[in-house]
Amino acid sequence: MNECWEQDMDIIPQTTLIYAFYLVCCIVFIGLLFTRFWMISILYVIWWYLDRDTPWQGGRQSAFMRRWTIWKYTKDYFPISLVKTAELDPSRNYLAGFHPHGVLATGAFTNLCTEGTGFSSIFPGIRSHLMMLHWCFWAPVFRDCIMSVGLVSSDKESAAHILSRKGGGNLLSIVVGGVQEALSARPGTYKLVLRNRKGFIRLALMHGADLVPIFSFGENDVYDQVENSPGSWLRWFQDQLHKSIRISIPLFYGRGVFQYSFGLMPYRRPITTVVGKPIEVQKTPHPSQEEVDRLHQLYMKELENLFEAHKLKYNVPRDQHLEIC
Repeated sequence: MNECWEQDMDIIPQTTLIYAFYLVCCIVFIGLLFTRFWMISILYVIWWYLDRDTPWQGGRQSAFMRRWTIWKYTKDYFPISLVKTAELDPSRNYLAGFHPHGVLATGAFTNLCTEGTGFSSIFPGIRSHLMMLHWCFWAPVFRDCIMSVGLVSSDKESAAHILSRKGGGNLLSIVVGGVQEALSARPGTYKLVLRNRKGFIRLALMHGADLVPIFSFGENDVYDQVENSPGSWLRWFQDQLHKSIRISIPLFYGRGVFQYSFGLMPYRRPITTVVGKPIEVQKTPHPSQEEVDRLHQLYMKELENLFEAHKLKYNVPRDQHLEIC
């Protein structure tokens, strides 16, 4: 279980802005210790200690933060949209697989962690959470900001806490493909890392959480990557880095601020995130491998059906099919 879960959780969505903010928070926190304002950092350390378990206990969402106007501008830039194909019953808890990862999982963050596309009005009564690498919650102030938009730690204990909540109404989303999928993300590709990712399936069975397949059309189109095909020296280095520290970095590029040839700004290409019909899951506290495999096969089939049913609407060629590895 632990090994499968770690594979599912090897990277969770972030954006360039989030990376920068992470560094700024760490630098300011340390810098204050060497000024007359050192007490601010000390007081925060006390708060940090008292609040240390919150990222593993469902986080601390803020409707105010999720409704910031900046998220509307983010949505309009690409643009990004959220499409519902079936209702989500607020009396149930759900575990959603988000596909594909893309370079920075832009659609996952915008649709599931903000009200930029109106999540709460599209799915009334559902509280959305998205998983992120646990080390991000060790950065001062940064941890409070990401929790406020619904990000929680990518540990199975954190997932269990949310999925076992009585009363239902919780949607926990996982970007299943992780860094391996991110390293293959480039415009026009539909390659998913899913065939051996079963930790989230086992978790759904253990807690009786219905599975929700989500496919984000255009997720791979907003950035290009430096050539890193399997067997290249760059891909070898990225794979070694991932094996060593569970993280790797796609060498991506897009457009510039005032020109369109090169830069780190994403291309203005539409992202449409389609939320599929829930797959009903019966609670099985100790699922067998056969039960996990059976549900995993059903999940992959439903995900493929979701892709095929909507691909022509979002400019995917008729002869293009998902490649699941």
